[in-house]
Amino acid sequence: MILNIGWLYPKQMSTYGDRGNILTIAKRCEWRGIKAKLIEIEPGQILKKGTADFYFFGGGQDQAQSLVAEDLKKNKKSALSHDTEAGAVLLGVCGGYQLIGHFYQPTVGKEISGIGLLDVYTEAGERRMIGNIVVETDPKLVKTELVGFENHSGRTFLQKGTSHLGKVLIGYGNNGEDRLEGAWKRNIFGCYLHGPLLPKNPRFADFLIEKALRSKYGAIELAPLEDSLELLAHESAFKRSKEVPKI
Repeated sequence: MILNIGWLYPKQMSTYGDRGNILTIAKRCEWRGIKAKLIEIEPGQILKKGTADFYFFGGGQDQAQSLVAEDLKKNKKSALSHDTEAGAVLLGVCGGYQLIGHFYQPTVGKEISGIGLLDVYTEAGERRMIGNIVVETDPKLVKTELVGFENHSGRTFLQKGTSHLGKVLIGYGNNGEDRLEGAWKRNIFGCYLHGPLLPKNPRFADFLIEKALRSKYGAIELAPLEDSLELLAHESAFKRSKEVPKI
């Protein structure tokens, strides 16, 4: 089997260790004898339908989002819409999450339009939501606790027909108000968990990989891996999240 991994804007949208998500997807495939082919998708490139089975879209500052937003609509939206309808997985983190929604409204300046693959919208808030985060995932997806690090002032709100990725146990989540984090619809996922997300959350990583491969190859089950180090990292991050900082 081959998993084609499309990395959207790797130079412009990859903050807080987001590259680790790409490494995790590739390695967890390779350890199982599944070939992982990485395709870097740059600004100005017209994305062709069927390019990837798994797309990743990382985070970036407001300026970077502004730079890629128009290109995303003009050169990538059509193929991403087609491929996700056909079963490809798309994971967006932070800025990527915001841009696969309808729009992001900064504190100053014009609204940055997204591509509306998720029915969410984001508005800049006055406070920065930063720190460790723990999320209990929607059991309809995969039953686990996600650990990570959030750093955003954007407040994201879900609209009808879009489900939250999970409930916030520790941290702020989408907007610091409703105790919800992330969003998903079919095989499209978005969240604010940096750090990066997938190395410390192997069950969720495998859930996404398996979903992408099943869309391509039919009913499959991933062989289990020896995940003692990954689970230790997960547990360590969880313990840190519970610690109250000393003032």
